[in-house]
Amino acid sequence: MERYLGLDVHAASCTLAVISEKGRKLKDFPVETNGQALVEAIRMIPGHKHLVFEEGLQSAWLYETLSPHVDETVVAGIAESRSSKSDRRDAYGLAKKLRVGNLDKIVFKSPRQFTRLRELSRIHMTLVRDTVRVQARIKSLYRSRGILVSGENVYGVRHRESWQKQLSSSAQTRATRLYDHLDFLLEQKKQAEVDLLREAKKHAIVRILETAPGFGPIRAARLVPIVITPHRFRTKRQFWSYCGLGIVTRSSSDWVQTADGSWTKARVPQTRGLSRQHNHFLKSIFKGAATTVTTQRNKDPLYARYERLLDGGTKPPLAKLSLAPMIAATVLRMWKDEEEYDPGRAGLRADKHGG
Repeated sequence: MERYLGLDVHAASCTLAVISEKGRKLKDFPVETNGQALVEAIRMIPGHKHLVFEEGLQSAWLYETLSPHVDETVVAGIAESRSSKSDRRDAYGLAKKLRVGNLDKIVFKSPRQFTRLRELSRIHMTLVRDTVRVQARIKSLYRSRGILVSGENVYGVRHRESWQKQLSSSAQTRATRLYDHLDFLLEQKKQAEVDLLREAKKHAIVRILETAPGFGPIRAARLVPIVITPHRFRTKRQFWSYCGLGIVTRSSSDWVQTADGSWTKARVPQTRGLSRQHNHFLKSIFKGAATTVTTQRNKDPLYARYERLLDGGTKPPLAKLSLAPMIAATVLRMWKDEEEYDPGRAGLRADKHGG
């Protein structure tokens, strides 16, 4: 006896809907968003249980809490709804899509692997973003007063007094508070980085991946808890798509009618671009690695590939972006083989890619 459970999740309450293997609606009821209450509600449902809920703030916690009590747990990507909407309708809709295998996107979850590394990586990324945001506010303050500012010396302790003297007395108070906020965040970011690197050293795969081109211990420590395992991806193209580096083409009105009335595929302009459904953190990791290669690793074989693209007339931003998929493919192969980066093999692959 198969039962398909759709869970519509909210901060205070959830709606649980149950349908049979033939698609008949059996029952639906509200449940408090509480681990014990949800487990008890699911235990009362007989048969083999298949549970689905949407990706969201609580999805990792729900997956970890409810997976031991059902036969299958699926986390679905959030789908845009243009029709009538309610908690009950959404819960039944999820259950029906799971039953017929019509979910648009399934999100991979494995919360028990690299748990501590994941949390430390998240807090480090949060502090980095907050630091950049405050730095932008400081520069914005000076520019709003007609003061030209560039570079990073405006943030340094030694130069702050000379910079602040150019502001009015009221603006100086604001600048002081922003500088205090920046100092606090820099200290917190430094400690978060220490904690992240200490935890990363406990995982052998992080030490292997930090040898990849453009990588280091921090990028490797961020990458591992996102991907979890390279065996999720059968080919490098699947990995490129997940990272937002896969090329997609779009065309319209592909067929034309010939004189004899038959239809033939016409040559029409195709729009090319990168895949939009992707993990944004991974894309930033590999684009950052490509930037590091082009600015700091001029002895790496991938840098020679970058120079050949420039000599061929490719614009620098596009040439740099073309390195990101190569780095991603290299990292995927290193991870699967559990081998450190070999510049010789990378050079051969770069030459082959260039040909």
